[in-house]
Amino acid sequence: MNPLLRRNPWRRPVVLATWTWLYVVWMFVPVIIAFMFSFNGGRSRSVWQGFSLRWWTEEPNASLLHDESLHTALRNSLVLAILTMLIATPLGVALAIGLARWRSRVAKGANWLMLVPLVTPEIVMGASLLLIFSNLYTGVPLGRPAQLLGHVTFSMSYVVVVSRGRLLSIGRDYEEAARDLGATAIQALRMVLLPLLAPAILASFVIVFAMSIDDFVISSFLSSGAASETVPVRIYSAVRTSSTPALNALASFLVISSLVALALGMVGMSVYRRRRGDDSDGESVLTEFAKFEM
Repeated sequence: MNPLLRRNPWRRPVVLATWTWLYVVWMFVPVIIAFMFSFNGGRSRSVWQGFSLRWWTEEPNASLLHDESLHTALRNSLVLAILTMLIATPLGVALAIGLARWRSRVAKGANWLMLVPLVTPEIVMGASLLLIFSNLYTGVPLGRPAQLLGHVTFSMSYVVVVSRGRLLSIGRDYEEAARDLGATAIQALRMVLLPLLAPAILASFVIVFAMSIDDFVISSFLSSGAASETVPVRIYSAVRTSSTPALNALASFLVISSLVALALGMVGMSVYRRRRGDDSDGESVLTEFAKFEM
């Protein structure tokens, strides 16, 4: 018998592990380099000139701490991401529950329609939203109001998909049992279904926040000028001119904010499970996003 066939099939997958770590390194090295150059002592973003906090705190009117334009962009991104998260997630969860309860041929078509924003090129959606707000919904001004509606529009589909996956795994037995025990429909929803949906809801919060704070195309199309610039738009505009490592500091702060949001979500989910005393459901917050089923 061929010696290769006699090898243990359950051995450690060295090749797959190597390729996985190579991908991780390839993905994170540019981020680490950008973060490192935010501490560069000179203006260069490619030549290391010594360690310094110049572009974080020391440079007057040009560091992350003192540049008001960077503050405005960061504030716009955070406010937009938080508002989008607080609006899109409840609406998406409610829509997912409605679609899960809707039994008809039309419901199947509605489920497929929810995938359209996921597969539509973002530049097409951005241009379409600009035309709508400029010619049809003229009462919505460009800037933060239009940006918020645009972000909610493309984020809701992700919430629906994540919540639908969780609903399909839960089934209807728990709600029916609650109704048999005397609970009203609202009580069964509030006391049974929503607690079971908590992992998907928390995952949706994290996903929507991360997508909104990182969005460039829709934010750029619906921007009304410097007052409504977000961090991605600000970075793109500055890179085309004379940029400084202060942009690296701003981008680093944005990455840190996203990681903190993810960490808080995972900690919140861990605390929730400990309070319920339910460790059997080992699915993490990120696992909910993998349930991409309709």
